[in-house]
Amino acid sequence: MDTPIFFDDWAGIGRILIIGVLAYAALILMLRISGKRTLSKFNAFDFIVTICLGSMLSSIIITKSVPLMEGVVALALLIILQYFITWLSVRSPAFQSLIKSNPTLLVHRGIYQEKAMRAERVSRQEIAAAVHASGKSELSANQSVVLETDGSLNVFEAV
Repeated sequence: MDTPIFFDDWAGIGRILIIGVLAYAALILMLRISGKRTLSKFNAFDFIVTICLGSMLSSIIITKSVPLMEGVVALALLIILQYFITWLSVRSPAFQSLIKSNPTLLVHRGIYQEKAMRAERVSRQEIAAAVHASGKSELSANQSVVLETDGSLNVFEAV
């Protein structure tokens, strides 16, 4: 039998409403327990965890073959793994270097670091936009620009 395009039955709608509220509440509770770091955007690893949590939540809500408790356990497992990885990275510099990138200097005292810009795929226009966003009209000889580990560009005065 084909799946209806617009409407199957009221039981499906009711399931989505009930499972959606319960799964969402469980996720919020687990995130509050696990701390702020779980949803930070410090690095690619944290970004991936955030995307996975959203994907899992949508699967729990929409997919009839995923029971609520199995979905909640999957969410908890991902949060626990993320907590363990960040706990380990804080205690082991070697492990931290495996999962985190380092900031990259793109402009040093007004001089573009072309090799670093190519490696990080950042254009002069993106740097100019960051300079403008910092309140300056153009890059000066005493300014530097760093690509941070979260992907943001930080403009600061060189000392």
